[in-house]
Amino acid sequence: MPTCPRCHQTIDSQTIACPYCRTTLKAHGHPGIPLHRANGETYLCSSCSYDEDNTCNFPQRPYAKECTLYHDRNQPITLNQRAAANWQTKLTYTLQHRQEWWILSGLLIISLAIALANR
Repeated sequence: MPTCPRCHQTIDSQTIACPYCRTTLKAHGHPGIPLHRANGETYLCSSCSYDEDNTCNFPQRPYAKECTLYHDRNQPITLNQRAAANWQTKLTYTLQHRQEWWILSGLLIISLAIALANR
């Protein structure tokens, strides 16, 4: 379980604001958008990979103390597997996870074939 950066109380990972000190933990009130904070007097930009490669477009750059896009330059950037997958992987995923649609489509084709054959 994560802890609040201000009061260090244990909190749920989906908590939007700390129930003890009311510190905002998630950006824009959405549990899926983490809000990164700088410790002490340092700025997040000094250790962010987006600042390093000059792709950051955050208005508070280079003096941001809070950021939703922060990524530590010492951590590797991992791509989402589904976004980076090739067409074969996507096809396999579709065939495996959409079986009910394939079965219904097959039944419809068989029904149409029988109906056309009996004409």
